[in-house]
Amino acid sequence: MTSSNSPDLDSAEFCFPDINVWLALATLEHVHSPIARRWWQQESRAIAFSRLTQLGFLRLVTTAVAMDGRPLNIARAWRVYDRFYDDDRVVFVAEPPDVDQRFRENAVGRLASPKIWADAWLLSLAQAANGVLITFDKALGARGAHCLLTTKKAKAAGEKNIGLVPDVVE
Repeated sequence: MTSSNSPDLDSAEFCFPDINVWLALATLEHVHSPIARRWWQQESRAIAFSRLTQLGFLRLVTTAVAMDGRPLNIARAWRVYDRFYDDDRVVFVAEPPDVDQRFRENAVGRLASPKIWADAWLLSLAQAANGVLITFDKALGARGAHCLLTTKKAKAAGEKNIGLVPDVVE
């Protein structure tokens, strides 16, 4: 177990990429695209969007700063999102009944931080759905998520782009 409430990576039923992992999968220009694509290629379990990751992904691909000055329009953002579902592993997972209690347990800390809310929610959703949160965030990895940046495979994957999914954002 990675934490008292999380299944370990091998026993999880679902993988829940966080918003930046979805963005890295969709855009070759993302600094972590090769790492995300390597993970995607090797993953055999269901890969889940949640409402928060869906909204966050759509928000980012339509934001100029996140898209290096080339944001997508709304119709194109939906097409890019929909293309993920061409892969049979991709599913949408609704909120499990006990996610709110887990959210309260995970949304703790001594300091005020706007980032804690979304991180705690994604971690709680993954836990409640017998899944694991996949992230680039090392601090979130320390809280029970699987951080793609801390593995030796991730470092090797960063050396070249292996192009495992079509270039979703052309």
